[in-house]
Amino acid sequence: MFHKIKRILIGRPLRTNELHHQKLNNLKALAILSSDALSSVAYGPEQILIVLATVSMLAFWYLLPIAVGVLVLLVVLILSYRKIIFAYPGGGGAYMVAKENLGTNFGLIAGGSLLIDYILTVAVSVSAGTDAITSAFPPFHPFTVEIAVGLVAVITLLNLRGLTESATILAYPVYLFVFALAILIVGGLYQAVTGHVPANAHTAIGTPVIGINLFLILKAFSSGCSALTGVEAISNAIPNFKEPAPKNAAFTLSIMGLILGSLFSGVVFLAYWYGIAPSATETALSQLGSSIFGRNGFYYFIQAVTAMILVLAANTGFSAFPLLAFNLAKDKFMPRAFTIRGDRLAYSNGIITLGLSSILLIIAFEGHTENLIPLYAVGVFIPFSLSQTGMIVKWIRSKPEDWKSKLIVNLLGAFICYLILIIFFVTKFEHVWIALLFIPACIFIFQKIYHHYEDVGDQLRIDLSAKFDDMENTRNLVIVPVAGITKVVAQSLVYAKSLSEDVIAVYVGSSPEEIERMEKKWEKWQTGVRLVTIFSLYRSVTASLSEFIDTIKEKTNQSGTKVTVIMPQFITKKWWHSFLHNQTGFLILARLLKTKNVNITIVPYQLEK
Repeated sequence: MFHKIKRILIGRPLRTNELHHQKLNNLKALAILSSDALSSVAYGPEQILIVLATVSMLAFWYLLPIAVGVLVLLVVLILSYRKIIFAYPGGGGAYMVAKENLGTNFGLIAGGSLLIDYILTVAVSVSAGTDAITSAFPPFHPFTVEIAVGLVAVITLLNLRGLTESATILAYPVYLFVFALAILIVGGLYQAVTGHVPANAHTAIGTPVIGINLFLILKAFSSGCSALTGVEAISNAIPNFKEPAPKNAAFTLSIMGLILGSLFSGVVFLAYWYGIAPSATETALSQLGSSIFGRNGFYYFIQAVTAMILVLAANTGFSAFPLLAFNLAKDKFMPRAFTIRGDRLAYSNGIITLGLSSILLIIAFEGHTENLIPLYAVGVFIPFSLSQTGMIVKWIRSKPEDWKSKLIVNLLGAFICYLILIIFFVTKFEHVWIALLFIPACIFIFQKIYHHYEDVGDQLRIDLSAKFDDMENTRNLVIVPVAGITKVVAQSLVYAKSLSEDVIAVYVGSSPEEIERMEKKWEKWQTGVRLVTIFSLYRSVTASLSEFIDTIKEKTNQSGTKVTVIMPQFITKKWWHSFLHNQTGFLILARLLKTKNVNITIVPYQLEK
């Protein structure tokens, strides 16, 4: 049943040699990896206005120079990540840059920050999209959490089906959003040029504003930089591109930067020109749409595609998280399960982990993740800062052609990113202080995982120059725990006798009468195998059997005899049948697995009905 459901939801398994079919062309990659960055146009300009509104509406003209600062940082980041793509074509982005140029711990800070940032991306984006849905349909408001969880589940399933299928489906809303905003900007500019917008709708540039200061401007600038979240995703997902992957990834990154910069600039200018003010009941984008087109069909189209892209911004996390987890796991800092491809050649464990983590976050915050947005921004600007610093070190060390101009770009980027981080920690400390606890905790966990893998490797490593021990003459004592006389036991005894002539069957009884009955049946059965019976006063089969095996092991170790325990186990035809039987065999197995110098073999007997 599970297999059939899995095939319906995920699809048929793909062969390894079909991997090239799962690579993304530039058109699909742009949609699936840019949705987070492009969706930020819906709220980035508004975040600037919210800060400026604390002074007065006269300060709204500062929106323009602040937006220019954001665009400068966008250009710097695009140029920097283009260099990172060619320098680190295996993906990993800020993690690889920081690890190679600044040291392992800095790499882990960048990697850990990005992993959490992608989880927050999914939770925040889906919650924002759900809010848009429930705002349009108020009766659904009590089911906000359920809707958000359902949306995450759908996006998770789409990604488990493979990159090409999810990209094909999710590309439409992204391009519809770009189309809608392009029409909005063109329509707004036309009305502005033709004089359809009142001259007093906006404050004149350069108007003196009482109460404005550098700190407030920097705070507004840092808030506007939330529009840059997701820019790094392409550098983390280079292996998802068709060959030549680095060239295609760099081209896609440039196109994304061009679209993002154009849409952001257009929305910022129109928000200023139309005198849009932040409102608790209506978004800035909604106000623009109604001002330019009125409450007609196109207005509702803009709102619909905006809600869709806010939800689908989560897909950027689903594309980048598994590959970043893969790179960390490859370096032994995360479980190796994250390096395994699933049936559809996607890194399924990374996708499932991201989906479940974001669902838990949505449930924990009951769908209200507004307070996570500052932490979300900090989570992406830490890797931004470290990647810029790492590239600075790289240029100084390697000194390639034109390294000075590259160095200047990264110095500027690092300065701005660190400045934004400082502003975030100063102005929104109550929301981002947890990052100061989380980052050291991440490094601690990563290091623990790494040391575990190193310890396991040291213990399992074989010196190939040493001669392989000849074990053919080693004596083997086989112990078969039996609970009665059944076909399961008979099959196990046959197998045990094929391994060794020295076989002991062990029966644990809770009363002398049980033991006597078992001994009589065994004698009548004539197996040729010696039966040892143990009386357990406290009815503990597991403890009694374990003590007997320990006793045998102590006696046989001196003679070099190996002890093997054969565990008879019947397997029910249907999964729910197993709950109708006691699990003594598995309890015994769990205890014996921790016993040193004892070999354990399970002999399954398949029930047919």
